[in-house]
Amino acid sequence: MNLQNPKKFKMMIDQAHDVAINVLRPISRKYDKAEHAYPKELDMLASLIDGMNEGGEGINAGAAVGKKRGEVETGNKNGNNISTALGVIEMCYGDAGMMLTMPRQGLGNSAIAAVANDEQLERFKNTWAAMAITEPGCGSDSAAIRTTATKDGDEYIINGEKIFVTCGERADSVVVWATLDKKLGRAAIKSFVVPKGTPGMKVERLEYKLGIKVSDTAVISFIDCRVPAANLLGNPEIDVAKGFAGVMETFDNTRPLVAAMAIGCAKASLERIKEIFKDQLDADYKTPYLQASNLAAQIYRMEAEWEAARLLTLKACWMADNRKPNSKEASIAKAKAGRVGNEITLKCVELAASMGYNEDELLEKWARDSKILDIFEGTQQIQQLIIARRELDKSSSELK
Repeated sequence: MNLQNPKKFKMMIDQAHDVAINVLRPISRKYDKAEHAYPKELDMLASLIDGMNEGGEGINAGAAVGKKRGEVETGNKNGNNISTALGVIEMCYGDAGMMLTMPRQGLGNSAIAAVANDEQLERFKNTWAAMAITEPGCGSDSAAIRTTATKDGDEYIINGEKIFVTCGERADSVVVWATLDKKLGRAAIKSFVVPKGTPGMKVERLEYKLGIKVSDTAVISFIDCRVPAANLLGNPEIDVAKGFAGVMETFDNTRPLVAAMAIGCAKASLERIKEIFKDQLDADYKTPYLQASNLAAQIYRMEAEWEAARLLTLKACWMADNRKPNSKEASIAKAKAGRVGNEITLKCVELAASMGYNEDELLEKWARDSKILDIFEGTQQIQQLIIARRELDKSSSELK
């Protein structure tokens, strides 16, 4: 594995960095205070990203497409998964909440990319899709989903309630996880694309949150909500042998992207704290670690942890680009980056003292924003459980 960023992505990375500094940072505090207000500035930015994506590898939420489809390729491939992660890092260096609310870049788009068939990929390619998994009685254990989908002719009738749906009000459609048969457990869980405005689907309220305030987080109810059978993503048949693997492929795609968000947010804090204390740091790293000041040693340690998280994330993305199973590596990246991101942003607030705690700086905002990046798409504890199952070759029923 080459530890340098692929040269072909340099222009894309530079463009994303410029956007973060010149577009997202200047309006970051404005929309943090105006919770639930939609940043109109993102409409123009989304058009720019669409243009970048037309060229192949850009900042594309549907990063997993190349993992399972297309012609068989040989040799090393750096494709959509790596380019998306690198772009996400830079965008979240500007503002993680705005990255999450970017039009047509929803987490549901990654779900579509992971499990949709070719016809569905074409039909839904221009939609902005949110993802609805969590329920009032179902958090980290996605297999405990109680929302139902009942077949009725050429349609499915969906009933249930979803909470913490990112971009649930703004998105064009919502990818809803529901069970076809509660008796069959996790094997019967499928995902459905429900377009905005479908009768029976209602946004009940928007949540007020600690961080990522610019991103709308919705509670959505489904009461006798009818969707075409063709909107069930992937294979409609219940395969008990395969179990939950089909819909879980979604997380192999989204978890490295959430890890990239944490890395970008932590990068912003690290660079700012290094700027504040630049006179006390050795820019060339010539001073041995044990001879450095306590302040410098703490910053150097954070840099090392950050770099480890970044490389683990790129490894998970590289494996996806080269069609290698990456479930364990995706969880490793998410666990490492989520934890390190929290630690770095909070430590930078602490080191900056009063400067870090007040609203004149963005350090306190980055600390608040980073917390969710260790929680959604599977908490720290769930990631460690998944990693243990993969390492020990245990099923979810054998290792709880």
